[in-house]
Parts: sequence; structure tokens; C-alpha cells
Amino acid sequence: MMKLFAFMAVIILISTSYAQQEAEQLLKAIVKVKSTIPNEARTAGVLGTTREGNGVLIDSDGHILTIGYLILEADGIKVVDHEGFEICARYIGYDHKTGFGLIRVEKALNTAPIQLGQSSDIKAGDPALVIGHGGVDSVQGARVVFRGEFTGYWEYLLDNAIYTTPPYANYGGAALIGRDGKLVGIGSIFTRQTVADLGSVPCNMFVPIDLLRPILSRLIATGSSGEPPQPWLGLQVDEVHGRLFVRQLTSGGPAEKAGLGSGDIILKVDQKAVQGLADFYRKVWSLGDAGVEVPIAVLQGIEIRDIVVRSEDRDQYFRILQHR
Repeated sequence: MMKLFAFMAVIILISTSYAQQEAEQLLKAIVKVKSTIPNEARTAGVLGTTREGNGVLIDSDGHILTIGYLILEADGIKVVDHEGFEICARYIGYDHKTGFGLIRVEKALNTAPIQLGQSSDIKAGDPALVIGHGGVDSVQGARVVFRGEFTGYWEYLLDNAIYTTPPYANYGGAALIGRDGKLVGIGSIFTRQTVADLGSVPCNMFVPIDLLRPILSRLIATGSSGEPPQPWLGLQVDEVHGRLFVRQLTSGGPAEKAGLGSGDIILKVDQKAVQGLADFYRKVWSLGDAGVEVPIAVLQGIEIRDIVVRSEDRDQYFRILQHR
């Protein structure tokens, strides 16, 4: 009964432009992504050495779109197709600014790719489907509860993220499908969002697919977006009651080398007071490209210190291009 209900949900949502056969193809285009990461990798301790999630076939050349942390520093990648067969895949690229990751299967998948939609058309209140690998059992109806800013403690910011509820358990790399049966977002994280009249709602954040279009050809060709890299400091920051506390420093990263410490409170960037985490990132990024010096005022214990951090290119720190 649950399988029938899930399949009917697919048919109903996209019935205006798709027949049953096309709906089945939609489900087949979602694969499982499995990656192995060396023990010595910089992200091994945080993200683990084996990672699993979902991916979406987006073209006839075998390119699969996923969320980047699943493949970051991977030395082996496989996908599992709709029939359960494992196929080797090659790392193509990871764009830190959006969070998108791209791989390519070494053997063609016997299915049609999912078309890219327009995430700008999705608004709060709209219904959608969240689909992971696994056929009809992996289909879940959802509703968009918010469109707006998402700020991640890992130096990450989206201006117009998509938030959906109820939350989907296997969210990493999952496909968000709009009314027309097209891909409008890629699953990133479980979070909570405050919604008017509802309070704090558990939900998933999806990266809007519109962010992929301007960078896709360059990502395929070179492994990066082609845009100048943003300044990266190598620190994780929590915002608590408007104050920014340094949670953790990346080992060997710019902030650690400059003398910032866990527990420091960030006060200013370039002598300008920061008003929350998003404002902190924007002030840092406004100073220039990766490599620029970033003057930061921090409270360390009872002493205010002025520290200059020489920013770096995050891609180079993780040596992403070694996988091409």
C-alpha cells in the first residue's frame, strides 16, 4: 500500500506533463552515491571515511549531481543504479560556494536524465517531492515552508535556500522535484526554520538548482566554477544571541596560523562591527579574493586583540584538483 501511495504521489504531482512511463524513468535517474576517503584526509575525522547519499543523473554523458561533502577528498566513488548494480564513477568537481558536487559514471546508465527546472518558481507553500535512491519507497511528499537565507558554520552562505518539511531522513544529495517533474534542488542538511504561526519547524535545506546553471559547463570542463575563490579562514563559528563564538579551527588553516582560538568571540572585521554570522561572511568576502588579508578584532578571555588572517583558497587546502 505504501509503495502504491508513493508512486501515485509521483504521478499526481507531474501528471500535467508526464505519463506513467516517464514517472518510472524519473525514479530510475536517482542513484546511490558511495565514496571512500583516505584515513589521512583532512575531512576524515569530521565527515568519516565512508559516505553514502544520493545523486541525480542530469545529462546523457553520465554526469551525476550530488551534494559536495559526499565526495570531498574521496579516493574511490561508486554509484548504485535502480537495479542495484554498482558502477564506478569519477570525481569531476566540487563548488564550495554552492555546495554542489559532480561525478561521472564510467558506464552509461540505462535511463534518461532528469531535466533541470527553475527553482526561482518555487515559493513557500508549494508542494514538492523529495526522492532518494530506492524507487517508490524513497519518495516523500513535502511542502516548501520557507525561501530565504541559510548560513552554515563552515563558512557557507546561500541567499535564497529552499526549506521543506517534513524532513527527509536520507537527505544528502536527494532530489527535490517540482510540479513539472523537473529538478529544482539538491538536498544538503537537516535543520530547523522558524515559520510564522508554526514556530520552529524541523526541515531540510535544499540548494536551489538555479545556482548550477551559470557554473555547470565550467564545473564539467575544469572541476571548478571558474569564479575567483572567496577568502577562506578555516574556522567554524556559532552564533549565540547575536554573538559569534569560534567553535573550532581547521588544523593548519589560516585562522589557526594567525592565532585565533576556540572560544574566541569575533567582534569586528576591518574595523567594522559584525551583526551576525551572515554579516561576518559578507564582510570577509567583500575584502577581495582568496589570499587577501582579513583584519579581525576578537575577544580572547578579557582582552580584545586585533589579528590579521591571511586568507586562503579552500579548494587548494583540500587539494580537490588531485582527483581530476
